[in-house]
Amino acid sequence: MRHLISVLAITVAAVALSSCDSPPTQTETERFNTFLDERFDAWVSRSPTWQSYLGIKDDYDKWDDHSPERLDENLDFARKTIADIDAFDFAALDHQAQLSYRLYKDDMENILEAERYRYYGYQVNQMFGAQSDVPAFLINIHRVDTVEDAEAYVARLNGIPQNFGYTMDFMRKGQEMGILPPKFVFAHVLRDIDNVLTGRPYDNSDEDTALLADFRKKVGELEIADDEKAGLIARAEQALLESVAPAYAALKKLVLEQQALANTDDGAWKHPDGDDYYRYQLQEITTTDLTADEIHDLGLAEVARIHDEMRGIMAQVEFEGDLQAFFTFMREDDQFFYPNTEEGRDAYLQKTDTLIADMKTRLDGAFATLPKADLLVKPVEAFREQSAGKAFYQSPSPDGTRPGTYYVNLYDMADMAVYELDALAYHEAIPGHHMQIAIAQELEGIPKFRRYGGYTAYIEGWGLYSEYLPKEMGLYQDPYADFGRLSMELWRACRLVVDTGLHDKRWTREQAIQYLQDNTPAPEAESVKSIERYIVMPGQATAYKIGMLKILELRSEAEEALGDAFDIRAFHDVVLASGALPLDILESQVRDWIAEANGS
Repeated sequence: MRHLISVLAITVAAVALSSCDSPPTQTETERFNTFLDERFDAWVSRSPTWQSYLGIKDDYDKWDDHSPERLDENLDFARKTIADIDAFDFAALDHQAQLSYRLYKDDMENILEAERYRYYGYQVNQMFGAQSDVPAFLINIHRVDTVEDAEAYVARLNGIPQNFGYTMDFMRKGQEMGILPPKFVFAHVLRDIDNVLTGRPYDNSDEDTALLADFRKKVGELEIADDEKAGLIARAEQALLESVAPAYAALKKLVLEQQALANTDDGAWKHPDGDDYYRYQLQEITTTDLTADEIHDLGLAEVARIHDEMRGIMAQVEFEGDLQAFFTFMREDDQFFYPNTEEGRDAYLQKTDTLIADMKTRLDGAFATLPKADLLVKPVEAFREQSAGKAFYQSPSPDGTRPGTYYVNLYDMADMAVYELDALAYHEAIPGHHMQIAIAQELEGIPKFRRYGGYTAYIEGWGLYSEYLPKEMGLYQDPYADFGRLSMELWRACRLVVDTGLHDKRWTREQAIQYLQDNTPAPEAESVKSIERYIVMPGQATAYKIGMLKILELRSEAEEALGDAFDIRAFHDVVLASGALPLDILESQVRDWIAEANGS
């Protein structure tokens, strides 16, 4: 979906919608904004997990309903909402409300369009799926501030069999349609399952399993009697043995059955109507009409450009040899990596904290609006670190009780080159995802669905732009750190090539891995993990570079049009002040600002 709310809002049943009979004193804009927020609240009331993400503790003991009946209700919701939106007077709405009108109606239309691909996504894979998402949710999102919260945690443990049942129903339906993940995926999923079932109370280990350790820690911090704590922990252990273990066993059985049926075809082209599905994915993810061929050629051109800039770094550090030799040097020289020890991991985290703290002192020079939400840097949990990506961001709760979190995967320090540390932190934390997402959540005067939604090309484009911006702010003084910035931009350029290669041009997994090895300094393990990610998420990897290039294009257009009157702080406000947007609408917003600044 282009917009996160397109996935989230669909959990509202049409029958739950109110008619929005507003007082006659309201303007059309006020009526429409009230309508949108009522729809958002109705959806939130039907999604226990999203309530938890938002810091709301209603239905704190439940999981979402993903039954076929609920999915059909989603379609009814979309159809009814389109009709209700059409009943408003578009001309009487102010600018922001007209923008909301277009965005929300587009979301609803996308829900209907996406229905034909309901079962196309791989329900379990190495990037996401119930086997890893459920424990990650309980550990990172489910707060335990009271005894009632702890009891709700236990209830959610006991609800995992039903939760997994929805996932397995999807998996079986996909199998009937001939949609199975490639064979390599299943080993990752099986490892995730085994990791969750390792430790007490499942074996005689000296350590608790991840969920029991989390529950024990959270309950241990409650100000209640020790015997009450022990009783809660005993109930959690019982739930882990009687509900969680059987649910994982049933999922594992199905995963093993499908593994035996899977083949090594990797691209989306293998699905029924696979070419149409990939075209749809590219349009939704990039919010453009770029074709696979156009994206592929753009990637090749960007790879060539960045290679030339890297040769400039080679000259600066007086390296003798060609670009491939420099890649090998950067990939293998010990000076670029912390040791694969706890001390090395601590050093990486400390350097990241220092870098982010320094960036915070520089933000006023480039931004007029700063986020209020705090930021935490945290290593990826052990139970999912072998499968998870190298870094990612989790948004803060709107009520301020949970900070934004920048996760770094320190499982193997050979995958976390120090020369990329700066750009990675700028992308995921500040001024990247944390800044953009926290500011969006804190915006006033726009409907909730825009504050909590997102478009991949915009969000990841901003993240990649945020890797580049610090260079203009006087950072990346170390040429190797600047090479790291270029290497990460190169990686995103290569994604345009390999994603379209895999899903449109029928490249094999091995062919795509070799392209990354030939054209980037990444170690082989990182190339393998990345290609496997792009295989299970068709089109997603194209968003970064396309979004960044659009932001840079619009900034260049503004600089040329405004000359000395161009204000980088004002430009960033325009980009961030409306929340995430499709790239065509972002373009309109920036051009309207240029015209207004020029007095047009």
